Amino acid sequence: MRNGIVNHGFTLIEILVVLTIIGVLLSLVTPRYFDSIDRSKETVLRHDLQVMRNAIDHYVSDRNAYPDALEDLVEAHYLRAVPVDPITDRKDTWILVAPEDAFYEGNIADVHSGSEQMASDGSLYVEW
Repeated sequence: MRNGIVNHGFTLIEILVVLTIIGVLLSLVTPRYFDSIDRSKETVLRHDLQVMRNAIDHYVSDRNAYPDALEDLVEAHYLRAVPVDPITDRKDTWILVAPEDAFYEGNIADVHSGSEQMASDGSLYVEW
């Protein structure tokens, strides 16, 4: 107290200690946050692949032909829309697999993600 004035506030040391604690907490939380985002994208990818594969199967059983494009599944009301690949964040990166047998006409028997990245389980997304 100088001249009857009381100083209220934080010292530089106190502020540095608080900032250090915040920095340590952020360094612990940030990797878990990004891991949870990656896991949620993987979950969405698995779901989208399952939905598209089921739509292809239903299309084939109803029409005795494979679809020529993913948009055919939308036009025939097997899908509401072509989903966005959650890993690449694009609709046009899906890898379309042609049928191995020549029993039915059409071009798409299966679909995979267009991402070459590695998943959390060590496999490649393109192999799912």
